[in-house]
Amino acid sequence: MRQLKTFGTPALDMLGPMRYEAINSMLDGAYPKGALNYWRSSFLTELSDAAIDTMVACFERCPTPMGQLLIEHFHGAVTRVGVGETAFPHRHEGYNFLILAEWMDHADTEACVTWARATSAKMQPFVAPARYVNYLGDDEADDALPAAYGPNYRRLQKIKARYDPTNFFRMNQNIAPRH
Repeated sequence: MRQLKTFGTPALDMLGPMRYEAINSMLDGAYPKGALNYWRSSFLTELSDAAIDTMVACFERCPTPMGQLLIEHFHGAVTRVGVGETAFPHRHEGYNFLILAEWMDHADTEACVTWARATSAKMQPFVAPARYVNYLGDDEADDALPAAYGPNYRRLQKIKARYDPTNFFRMNQNIAPRH
């Protein structure tokens, strides 16, 4: 980090060791207790100029100051694991795009959910079929889980059938057992 730290005079220098608890709570202020939220996400086929222009245009219509559009770059170590080595199959370099509507007043619910859904619809020309399971919503279509687990979905169904044949553990994003 020496070269980076001696490149010039930074406006703020926060490089250095941090305790896990400090890192884990860094974003707590952005997600206050009692906040309402609705999100959508998909991987992008590429981070093109047209996709970025669409994101900017959509964000200009965001009805809440707590709304966010996040781009997560998948690269490095995550791409060095084989597709079948874990449940998570998305092992190529790329970008996950997250639309997060967050608000505090119940009266803003319809506007915020509508914005997230409209943004998702506008981004459809740029999305890949892959999905990130942690960001699937409760009102997602039934085909969301196969997109999240890709080629590992059938294998995970067989594992579920072996260890949980009655589907006792079925909350959240359930993988139904397949015998």
